Amino acid sequence: MPTITVGTARIPYRVVGNGPDTLVLVHGTGPGSGMWDAMLDSFTDRYTVLLPDLSGSEAAEDDGGPLTLETLAEQVNAVIADAGRGPVDLLGFSLGAVVATAAAALRPDQVRRLVATAGWIGAEQDEYLRLSMATWLSLADHPEAFGRYATLTAFGRDFLNRIGRQAVEANTAYLQPTPGTLRHIALDLTLDLTPLLPRVQAPTLVIGCTQDATVPVENTRRLHAALPTSSYAEFDTGHIVLAEQPAAFTKTVRDFLNAE
Repeated sequence: MPTITVGTARIPYRVVGNGPDTLVLVHGTGPGSGMWDAMLDSFTDRYTVLLPDLSGSEAAEDDGGPLTLETLAEQVNAVIADAGRGPVDLLGFSLGAVVATAAAALRPDQVRRLVATAGWIGAEQDEYLRLSMATWLSLADHPEAFGRYATLTAFGRDFLNRIGRQAVEANTAYLQPTPGTLRHIALDLTLDLTPLLPRVQAPTLVIGCTQDATVPVENTRRLHAALPTSSYAEFDTGHIVLAEQPAAFTKTVRDFLNAE
């Protein structure tokens, strides 16, 4: 696995597939790029997929200090440069959507197209979002409650009922209050994408989720409105549309990326 040094951080990234085009998948809050594994087969027929594990993820190494949006965006851009395959298509989810948008703003020459899924501009624009993130962070000393809160806000009610008790309980164990995840949530609370938005040049698709209790969809719509040349798609799911409607999600992404 290639690993690069960016500032004080050691950032590994995986390379999957051998397609003619390059797609970079940017993970959200939590353990890291493994969140994308279930859908890699949906992209590797066309793409060489790069999966960076950014600071705060389980695989990255750094000084453990507070994270900034610019730091994570620079790590994404450093991976693209190291792989030598730009300009790339860039797909980010949740915190990864914000980071991917910042990366596209900081290095427009490296990004062909951008997809920002379930992202936001800043928690200060929505008191519900701010309180939700602060509440999640306050559960750091209660791992079981931390995981249950994450599951409750991440998925739509219909989806939780459909997968059943055993799967619901399994999901509560996925996100745990590791030091890295807590650093991600602290960044979720404080980041502000506003200054970087005018610098985004890549054609962009913003994707929102109508049942999203982690990042209420009004925030994602606000992100779309702030990018005048962006297009918009919406799914009737909770936050993790990747799990709730994977086939429809990947089709929407691929249709956008393949458009003339």
